[in-house]
Amino acid sequence: MTTVRLPLFPLNSVLFPGLVVPLNVFEERYRALMRDLLKTPDDEPRRFVIVAIRDGHEVAPSAPGLPDPTALPERGPAAGFGDDPLKAFHGTGCIADAATLRERPDGGFEVLATGTTRVRLHSVDASGPYLTAEVEELTEEPGDEAGALAEGVLRAFRAYQKRLAGARERSLATNGELPDEPSVVSYLVAAAMVLDTPTKQRLLQAPDTASRLRDELRLLRGETAIIRTLPSVPAVDLTRAPTSLN
Repeated sequence: MTTVRLPLFPLNSVLFPGLVVPLNVFEERYRALMRDLLKTPDDEPRRFVIVAIRDGHEVAPSAPGLPDPTALPERGPAAGFGDDPLKAFHGTGCIADAATLRERPDGGFEVLATGTTRVRLHSVDASGPYLTAEVEELTEEPGDEAGALAEGVLRAFRAYQKRLAGARERSLATNGELPDEPSVVSYLVAAAMVLDTPTKQRLLQAPDTASRLRDELRLLRGETAIIRTLPSVPAVDLTRAPTSLN
């Protein structure tokens, strides 16, 4: 088993390989992380790990306020994640490459990062200015019948898109062709579906592409059937996750 230590950026969302995520970096611990990434040579990737939070706060409390007006502000790289940060995070994350990294006049950063490789977290270190993690890169195995499953998922996903657009009273955007490589299909569909974080995390850590596609096929059929019977679709992200400035 080969491991590597990389900076850690916890979020209330899941990043999949091949997908792009914009980040608004304003906390000092993550500013320090980005300043170090800027030191990376131009011909090398600026790698860090994005991991979904299982139990904790994406943004550390900086002043007393709701819901507990007596809560004290937290400081340090592990603020908001308890005494053992490893337990606060899901066990599988994704390496991100900060392809675009722009520092603002106020010292914050605007970042555009692309997911590259899934990783398993083995340990978390809070001794520096920001969290780092010892991680093991995970190989993406195809599994059985991944090609046929990908075709079925794409058909189900198109039907899901149409139903979702209708429920939200929006026109369906059809720009560009969908991919046909099974692993790419599995990650794209996982990222595009309206699902809660635990379900997306389950898809991220699937043992192989075929298993992820089978799970997505069940989810797509179930969600499409639900949307068919509902007059509108709720904004699940607003009801299941706290508001974040990141």
